[in-house]
Amino acid sequence: MSSVIAVLAHVHIKVAGPWASIAVASLALVFTIGSFWWLNARQGRLKSFEPQSFAACRTPDILRLRFPLVFYNTGAKPIVVQDMRLSFPKESRWKSLLPWTTTRSQLKPASDDKHAFPAVFSLPGRTAQQMFVEFGGVFPEITPLARDYRVQIEVKVGHRKKWKQFITFTFRGAHITDPDRYIAYSNSPHDLTEETIKKSEGALKRLIARTGG
Repeated sequence: MSSVIAVLAHVHIKVAGPWASIAVASLALVFTIGSFWWLNARQGRLKSFEPQSFAACRTPDILRLRFPLVFYNTGAKPIVVQDMRLSFPKESRWKSLLPWTTTRSQLKPASDDKHAFPAVFSLPGRTAQQMFVEFGGVFPEITPLARDYRVQIEVKVGHRKKWKQFITFTFRGAHITDPDRYIAYSNSPHDLTEETIKKSEGALKRLIARTGG
Protein backbone atom coordinates (compact mmCIF):
# COMPACT_ATOMS: atom_id res chain seq x y z
CA MET A 1 0.00 0.00 0.00
CA SER A 2 2.82 2.38 0.90
CA SER A 3 4.47 1.77 -2.47
CA VAL A 4 1.24 2.70 -4.28
CA ILE A 5 0.98 5.95 -2.33
CA ALA A 6 4.59 6.77 -3.13
CA VAL A 7 4.01 6.18 -6.86
CA LEU A 8 0.86 8.35 -6.88
CA ALA A 9 2.67 11.13 -5.05
CA HIS A 10 5.52 10.96 -7.56
CA VAL A 11 3.05 11.21 -10.47
CA HIS A 12 1.25 14.15 -8.78
CA ILE A 13 4.51 16.05 -8.31
CA LYS A 14 5.52 15.45 -11.91
CA VAL A 15 2.16 16.66 -13.24
CA ALA A 16 1.74 19.59 -10.87
CA GLY A 17 5.36 20.65 -10.87
CA PRO A 18 5.49 22.73 -14.10
CA TRP A 19 2.08 24.31 -13.47
CA ALA A 20 3.08 25.17 -9.93
CA SER A 21 6.19 26.92 -11.24
CA ILE A 22 4.13 28.89 -13.75
CA ALA A 23 1.63 29.85 -11.04
CA VAL A 24 4.38 31.02 -8.68
CA ALA A 25 6.05 33.01 -11.45
CA SER A 26 2.73 34.58 -12.45
CA LEU A 27 1.93 35.55 -8.87
CA ALA A 28 5.40 37.05 -8.49
CA LEU A 29 4.90 39.09 -11.67
CA VAL A 30 1.47 40.29 -10.52
CA PHE A 31 2.91 41.20 -7.12
CA THR A 32 5.79 43.10 -8.74
CA ILE A 33 3.51 45.03 -11.08
CA GLY A 34 1.04 45.75 -8.28
CA SER A 35 3.81 46.94 -5.96
CA PHE A 36 5.23 49.21 -8.66
CA TRP A 37 1.79 50.71 -9.34
CA TRP A 38 1.10 51.21 -5.62
CA LEU A 39 4.47 52.82 -4.95
CA ASN A 40 4.88 54.89 -8.11
CA ALA A 41 1.70 55.27 -10.17
CA ARG A 42 -1.34 55.16 -7.87
CA GLN A 43 -3.56 58.26 -8.04
CA GLY A 44 -4.53 59.18 -4.50
CA ARG A 45 -6.87 61.79 -3.08
CA LEU A 46 -6.55 64.88 -0.96
CA LYS A 47 -7.30 64.58 2.75
CA SER A 48 -7.47 67.18 5.46
CA PHE A 49 -8.40 67.60 9.11
CA GLU A 50 -10.69 69.91 11.09
CA PRO A 51 -8.86 73.17 11.91
CA GLN A 52 -8.55 74.06 15.58
CA SER A 53 -8.40 77.81 14.94
CA PHE A 54 -9.39 80.48 12.42
CA ALA A 55 -9.23 84.20 11.76
CA ALA A 56 -12.30 86.26 10.88
CA CYS A 57 -13.37 89.79 10.07
CA ARG A 58 -16.69 91.27 9.00
CA THR A 59 -16.29 94.74 7.51
CA PRO A 60 -18.97 96.81 5.78
CA ASP A 61 -17.62 95.50 2.49
CA ILE A 62 -16.56 91.89 2.95
CA LEU A 63 -16.48 88.81 5.15
CA ARG A 64 -13.02 87.28 5.53
CA LEU A 65 -12.31 83.81 6.91
CA ARG A 66 -8.84 82.30 7.22
CA PHE A 67 -8.13 78.68 8.15
CA PRO A 68 -4.93 76.69 8.73
CA LEU A 69 -5.48 73.78 6.34
CA VAL A 70 -3.41 70.62 5.93
CA PHE A 71 -3.29 69.10 2.44
CA TYR A 72 -2.34 65.41 2.46
CA ASN A 73 -1.87 63.45 -0.79
CA THR A 74 -2.64 59.78 -0.09
CA GLY A 75 -1.35 58.48 -3.43
CA ALA A 76 1.96 58.15 -5.26
CA LYS A 77 1.30 60.61 -8.09
CA PRO A 78 1.40 64.40 -7.56
CA ILE A 79 -1.92 66.21 -7.29
CA VAL A 80 -2.31 69.64 -8.86
CA VAL A 81 -4.69 71.97 -7.00
CA GLN A 82 -6.15 74.60 -9.32
CA ASP A 83 -8.70 76.37 -7.15
CA MET A 84 -10.63 76.31 -3.84
CA ARG A 85 -13.92 77.62 -2.57
CA LEU A 86 -15.88 77.63 0.71
CA SER A 87 -19.60 77.30 1.34
CA PHE A 88 -22.13 76.89 4.14
CA PRO A 89 -24.11 73.95 2.66
CA LYS A 90 -26.92 74.00 5.25
CA GLU A 91 -27.60 77.75 4.94
CA SER A 92 -29.99 77.93 2.00
CA ARG A 93 -30.36 81.72 2.20
CA TRP A 94 -26.63 82.16 1.62
CA LYS A 95 -26.33 81.50 -2.09
CA SER A 96 -22.81 82.72 -2.72
CA LEU A 97 -19.70 80.58 -2.54
CA LEU A 98 -16.75 82.25 -0.87
CA PRO A 99 -13.79 82.18 -3.27
CA TRP A 100 -10.17 81.59 -2.38
CA THR A 101 -8.80 85.14 -2.15
CA THR A 102 -5.24 84.82 -0.79
CA THR A 103 -2.77 82.47 0.84
CA ARG A 104 -1.06 83.91 3.92
CA SER A 105 2.18 83.23 5.76
CA GLN A 106 0.51 82.77 9.14
CA LEU A 107 -2.88 82.45 10.78
CA LYS A 108 -2.76 85.66 12.82
CA PRO A 109 -3.43 88.73 10.63
CA ALA A 110 -0.61 91.23 10.99
CA SER A 111 1.15 94.01 9.08
CA ASP A 112 4.02 91.66 8.21
CA ASP A 113 1.62 88.91 7.16
CA LYS A 114 2.97 88.00 3.75
CA HIS A 115 0.33 87.05 1.21
CA ALA A 116 0.09 85.51 -2.22
CA PHE A 117 -2.78 85.62 -4.66
CA PRO A 118 -4.46 82.31 -5.58
CA ALA A 119 -2.11 80.21 -7.68
CA VAL A 120 -2.03 76.64 -8.92
CA PHE A 121 0.22 74.41 -6.80
CA SER A 122 1.33 70.78 -6.83
CA LEU A 123 1.40 68.38 -3.90
CA PRO A 124 3.85 65.46 -4.31
CA GLY A 125 2.73 61.93 -3.52
CA ARG A 126 2.47 60.88 0.13
CA THR A 127 3.30 64.33 1.43
CA ALA A 128 1.48 66.82 3.64
CA GLN A 129 1.57 70.61 3.44
CA GLN A 130 0.07 73.27 5.69
CA MET A 131 -1.35 76.44 4.17
CA PHE A 132 -3.12 79.46 5.67
CA VAL A 133 -5.95 79.89 3.20
CA GLU A 134 -8.20 82.94 3.15
CA PHE A 135 -11.72 83.03 1.71
CA GLY A 136 -13.83 86.15 1.22
CA GLY A 137 -17.35 87.15 0.30
CA VAL A 138 -18.93 90.47 -0.60
CA PHE A 139 -21.18 92.33 1.87
CA PRO A 140 -24.03 92.05 2.74
CA GLU A 141 -25.02 88.47 1.94
CA ILE A 142 -23.19 86.55 4.67
CA THR A 143 -22.88 87.44 8.36
CA PRO A 144 -22.17 84.43 10.63
CA LEU A 145 -24.07 84.44 13.90
CA ALA A 146 -22.91 83.24 17.31
CA ARG A 147 -23.52 79.54 16.66
CA ASP A 148 -22.06 76.47 14.98
CA TYR A 149 -22.07 76.12 11.20
CA ARG A 150 -21.19 73.29 8.87
CA VAL A 151 -18.52 74.56 6.50
CA GLN A 152 -17.49 72.80 3.31
CA ILE A 153 -14.33 73.46 1.33
CA GLU A 154 -14.09 72.13 -2.21
CA VAL A 155 -11.07 71.89 -4.48
CA LYS A 156 -10.61 71.83 -8.24
CA VAL A 157 -7.81 69.39 -9.05
CA GLY A 158 -6.01 68.82 -12.32
CA HIS A 159 -7.07 65.20 -12.84
CA ARG A 160 -10.81 65.85 -12.32
CA LYS A 161 -13.27 67.91 -14.32
CA LYS A 162 -15.63 68.65 -11.44
CA TRP A 163 -15.15 70.24 -8.04
CA LYS A 164 -14.38 67.69 -5.33
CA GLN A 165 -15.22 67.90 -1.63
CA PHE A 166 -12.02 68.47 0.32
CA ILE A 167 -13.19 68.82 3.91
CA THR A 168 -16.38 69.48 5.87
CA PHE A 169 -16.10 70.63 9.46
CA THR A 170 -17.78 72.62 12.23
CA PHE A 171 -17.08 76.34 12.21
CA ARG A 172 -17.83 77.74 15.69
CA GLY A 173 -18.99 81.29 15.01
CA ALA A 174 -19.63 81.97 18.70
CA HIS A 175 -15.91 82.51 19.16
CA ILE A 176 -16.14 85.73 17.11
CA THR A 177 -16.32 88.41 19.79
CA ASP A 178 -14.88 91.36 17.86
CA PRO A 179 -16.05 91.08 14.24
CA ASP A 180 -14.80 94.54 13.23
CA ARG A 181 -11.18 93.49 13.79
CA TYR A 182 -9.35 90.88 11.75
CA ILE A 183 -8.01 88.62 14.50
CA ALA A 184 -7.52 84.92 15.24
CA TYR A 185 -9.81 82.79 17.35
CA SER A 186 -9.98 79.25 18.66
CA ASN A 187 -12.29 76.85 16.84
CA SER A 188 -12.39 74.37 19.73
CA PRO A 189 -15.66 73.63 21.54
CA HIS A 190 -13.81 73.03 24.82
CA ASP A 191 -12.92 76.66 25.54
CA LEU A 192 -16.25 78.13 24.40
CA THR A 193 -17.80 79.61 27.56
CA GLU A 194 -21.24 81.11 28.17
CA GLU A 195 -19.58 84.49 28.66
CA THR A 196 -17.88 84.24 25.25
CA ILE A 197 -21.16 83.23 23.57
CA LYS A 198 -23.02 86.20 25.10
CA LYS A 199 -20.27 88.60 24.08
CA SER A 200 -20.28 87.20 20.55
CA GLU A 201 -24.07 87.42 20.27
CA GLY A 202 -24.04 91.07 21.33
CA ALA A 203 -21.20 92.03 18.98
CA LEU A 204 -22.70 90.30 15.94
CA LYS A 205 -26.17 91.70 16.60
CA ARG A 206 -24.74 95.22 16.74
CA LEU A 207 -22.87 94.56 13.51
CA ILE A 208 -25.99 93.31 11.73
CA ALA A 209 -28.01 96.29 12.96
CA ARG A 210 -25.32 98.69 11.77
CA THR A 211 -24.71 97.14 8.37
CA GLY A 212 -28.12 95.64 7.62
CA GLY A 213 -26.42 92.28 6.82
